[in-house]
Amino acid sequence: MIEPIRWRGDRLELLDQRLLPDRTEYLACRSAAEVARAIKDMVVRGAPAIGCAAAFGIALEAKGNADLESAFSVLAASRPTAVNLFWALERMRRARDPEAEARAIFDEDLCANRALARHGAELIAAGARVMTYCNTGALATSGHGTALGVLKTAFAQKKGISVIACETRPYLQGARLTAWECVQEGIPCTLITDNMAGHLMSRGEADAVIVGADRIAANGDVANKIGTYMLAVLARRHGLPFYVAAPVSTFDLAIADGFAIPIEERAAAEVTGYRGARWAPEGIKVRNPAFDLTPAELVSALVCERGVIRSPDRARIAALISADA
Repeated sequence: MIEPIRWRGDRLELLDQRLLPDRTEYLACRSAAEVARAIKDMVVRGAPAIGCAAAFGIALEAKGNADLESAFSVLAASRPTAVNLFWALERMRRARDPEAEARAIFDEDLCANRALARHGAELIAAGARVMTYCNTGALATSGHGTALGVLKTAFAQKKGISVIACETRPYLQGARLTAWECVQEGIPCTLITDNMAGHLMSRGEADAVIVGADRIAANGDVANKIGTYMLAVLARRHGLPFYVAAPVSTFDLAIADGFAIPIEERAAAEVTGYRGARWAPEGIKVRNPAFDLTPAELVSALVCERGVIRSPDRARIAALISADA
């Protein structure tokens, strides 16, 4: 199994996703500040994985009887959009045994991923060609994955599905990470550039779209990797189902709609070049929002570990997410 996060008691080891698919190396973190830097620099990414990593960051600080308030602050400031980060930190703030709680968050995420994958796989038809975006597999979670986890489960069920992975500009999580995971799992996968999605849909070469989420508002609006909204609009235009898969920890019922979700802006260098290569002129103005908002009306169904919410709205989400909470 792909292990993006390894707890070693005195350190947290994170699979350095900046180096994939070329090299598989782990970065050791021994403090909350080091974990926060790893989150900010995208050594570890994906909303559930960020939450797990932050929890272990607090566990590291608690071992040394350090100033935990500073640890909470530095981790909370690492990335603003993924609500799993703040959910995990709030759980750690209440924990009597920080290490045990961090382990519980990790284990619960893995169980949630497998449960939501089973629910989601029921939506995937045999032989479906499913387009996905960014990376939502084991690398983005404690293991297995959310949206890509659904496709892994459908593939394991011998449904004969295949994946269309959008490259996901500007950080190329689809090209570098999703494609890599599919190769590791033996799942048939075709890589495309982001601007090819509409062309394939128009030619009948895709059957569904499934993505993950970094935060889901109470009304079902979804914040996810920049470019997700574009795919949702294209899917609606071509009559394709658009599914969003995420654990309950990604739902933020305190936020009424997507416009209240903070959108992280990242460095211009991610847009003007990559790994030392530069393709844009010096001095050009750059925008680099890391996420966008997809309105609930474009979402065919939300999938979480508790089940499937079709045509999501405030009432349907509250009924499922609040049940047995």
